[in-house]
Amino acid sequence: MQQHSMKSNGYLSRAGTLALLVGGLTAISMTASASPQGGGGSPDLDLPDTLQLDCVIRDFKPKQWEGGHPDFESFGGTTTVGLVADTLSEDGKPYSSGNLRGFKIQSEFKDSQGRNINPSMYDPDQGDRAGSLVSGPNSNGFTSSERFDQWYRDVPGVNLSQSIQLTLNRVPGTDRYVFDSATDTEHGTHGFFPINGELYGDFRSDRNYHFTTEINTEFTFHRDTGQIFKFTGDDDVWVYIDGQLVVDLGGLHPKREQFLDLDRLEWLQDGRTYTLDIFHAERRFSGSNFRVETTLQLRSIELPPTAALYD
Repeated sequence: MQQHSMKSNGYLSRAGTLALLVGGLTAISMTASASPQGGGGSPDLDLPDTLQLDCVIRDFKPKQWEGGHPDFESFGGTTTVGLVADTLSEDGKPYSSGNLRGFKIQSEFKDSQGRNINPSMYDPDQGDRAGSLVSGPNSNGFTSSERFDQWYRDVPGVNLSQSIQLTLNRVPGTDRYVFDSATDTEHGTHGFFPINGELYGDFRSDRNYHFTTEINTEFTFHRDTGQIFKFTGDDDVWVYIDGQLVVDLGGLHPKREQFLDLDRLEWLQDGRTYTLDIFHAERRFSGSNFRVETTLQLRSIELPPTAALYD
């Protein structure tokens, strides 16, 4: 049984917030405006051209294969929030909230500039526009909390793992860095497929689906400089800053995105260094998309101590 930290923090209580949003908000019709890219003012010309991030990929067999994991090549639906707790466990992993089906995003929550945001970040005082959530049984989620605990841990007989690197390239003339699987050729063609032909092998069309991605980084926070982070992709994606959930794109879904303006995180202190951890899953054929855009000077920290390739 995993021991999970329940430390308090300045982040909104997601259980209470999601219950409020489900029970008290009405879906509204909205037209998304063009999404400003964000940025940190005049870019420093001495910024590095690339950022190298270490990742751990864990490969799983789909449920149809002998010994397959029941969470992979299962379920379907749309973006589902509330599947994971709003803090990381004591060993730095996401864990189930206990709600195995979560809340579907029926219509997106957006900031004042029309960018999709985590529903738990919704704040009408900042000009945000409300979307809507749907509760109750649905087809998305996990089969059990215990099986979800296997996603980001090396478990002999359940998964195989190996390390890779992602390169974020600086957009010329800006302070923005981007990794985009749509244009990257090192980790697949027209998608994010970093382990084709490796580990448990390919599922269909010479592509290895059914894997998770873990990225552990740190950065220095500078308030009022426009530091941003945006993730676009599928399937599940959870991003934590200082162990607090800030991007929630859970469940199986088509390519979706959430935008984060770090100045909205009032608990961050100017000049301090914080962790930023990304947990991703590619759970079902077909399609695999992974795009990170940020003005943060992310740098890798030590890989998980259990990361290893099992023979």
